[in-house]
Amino acid sequence: MSQRNVEVVRRGLEALSSGDLERILEFVDPVFEGQVPPELSTEPDTYRGHAGIRRYFQSFWDDMEDVRFQAVRLWDAGDSVVVDTRMTARGRRTAIPVEQRFGQIWTLRDGRAIALENFASVGDALEAAGLAGEV
Repeated sequence: MSQRNVEVVRRGLEALSSGDLERILEFVDPVFEGQVPPELSTEPDTYRGHAGIRRYFQSFWDDMEDVRFQAVRLWDAGDSVVVDTRMTARGRRTAIPVEQRFGQIWTLRDGRAIALENFASVGDALEAAGLAGEV
């Protein structure tokens, strides 16, 4: 089951990179809750449900284009998957490239994401998932 979750998250990150909102919503459960902490954004917030996902991506796409989420490495954590994530994008108005590395914990139920926690580092995410020392 847990290796299946790793593959679900891998495909989910591909959906996030696709720019196709309907494909993204297929990956995310309607009860989804995701947080973006102040360490990763000038506008930290919590995003709930499909409306929250729409709001998050619309604000992102207003300023950025060619947004990509790449799993550098994934760790099975039972009902969750820890991801060393690399996000790249380009400023819509400036064309300046942007790259950010961070850790994530995706929690799944029935093959869909129900929660996402973002961390300033993959080490922090692994520690929060009880996998400290797995780097």
